[in-house]
Amino acid sequence: MRREIMMTAVLVPLAVVVGTIGWSGQAALLPAATFFPLLWARSPTRIAAAVVAAGYFLAASRGLPSGVAQFFAADLWVGLSFWVAAASSFVAVHAALWTMRSGSAKSARYLLILALTGLPPLGITGWAHPLTAAGILFPEWGWWGLLALTAGLIGLVTRIGRAIAIALSGLWLWSAASGTNQILPEGWRGVDLEMGASLGRDQSLRLQRDLVTAIRQAAGTRETVVVLPESTLGFWTPTLERFWRNELQGTHVTVVAGAAVVDAVGYDNVMVAIDAHGGRVLYRERMPVPVSMWRPWERWTGETGGARANLLANPVVEVAGRKIAPLICYEQLVLWPILQSMLHRPDAIVLIGNGWWTTGGNIVAIQRASAKAWSVLFGVPLVISFNT
Repeated sequence: MRREIMMTAVLVPLAVVVGTIGWSGQAALLPAATFFPLLWARSPTRIAAAVVAAGYFLAASRGLPSGVAQFFAADLWVGLSFWVAAASSFVAVHAALWTMRSGSAKSARYLLILALTGLPPLGITGWAHPLTAAGILFPEWGWWGLLALTAGLIGLVTRIGRAIAIALSGLWLWSAASGTNQILPEGWRGVDLEMGASLGRDQSLRLQRDLVTAIRQAAGTRETVVVLPESTLGFWTPTLERFWRNELQGTHVTVVAGAAVVDAVGYDNVMVAIDAHGGRVLYRERMPVPVSMWRPWERWTGETGGARANLLANPVVEVAGRKIAPLICYEQLVLWPILQSMLHRPDAIVLIGNGWWTTGGNIVAIQRASAKAWSVLFGVPLVISFNT
């Protein structure tokens, strides 16, 4: 018993360190997360495995409590409650599938863990997934890189785990030495805004004209696609579409921006595309933020007002002659939306977000780092636009 307690006392702090470093918001540090399976596999008991998983996940998502408190303008305990609730499925899966048996039994169970925490329904809160590091360790390997890291993670839970860990460390050092740069698609420009909580809520004509001016400056005289953050346009209406169409007359600019399409029972969080010929809804978000936006229980309680989750719809869309993988905010924190999009071989990844509520935290930095890792893995250009 004493040996088990001592082992747990060592593994839990290590899990916290791995979660903290891996999910610091620096793409180059993502491979630290790949050492978590080794710590889980060395857990002496099921309870220890649960505590190790909790230490890793809570450290990785440490920006959530303050972010939730800011979003809801509530006390910190509300954020802490969300933090613990978000960790529950991750911890439960790792505890339920832990085993003392070694060899193929443990490998098969960890493979199942990777699938359960990466795919719906549990993958809806599957943050901090170690496979996100594939692009840093295996740049431009595509699906083969994802397969190679999956094999490596499974190998970490076997008797040769230490040897696999050394090999992954070597790959990590090599990637750090060679470096990775964000690939930008020609003719595309992501514009970051610093408008705080007012973005999407202030729909005054003055603001819309200011946005048009910013777009003209970003585009210059060339044929350009300018990307604006989530919620930039607020409610998407025929009047707003007509205004933007008129403002873009005489230009070769296409604007891709976040908006909301509202009806009697709820709304869709969307990307719209606008040019001199008009505007259209380009993409409907597959996975809005649970609870704050997506509230699936409303259909049973008779409440209305939440965002719809278009779970497996529109993984790729076409705009300005390119097939893009669109991702709105929360979708970049989980695994399955980007993988579903990559199955369709897009020409670019376009990520927009509205991170005003993350002030003082690292959530936006994690989203950017994750996006860069996926872009590098598949060799696909990346455009990012955030409001903070």
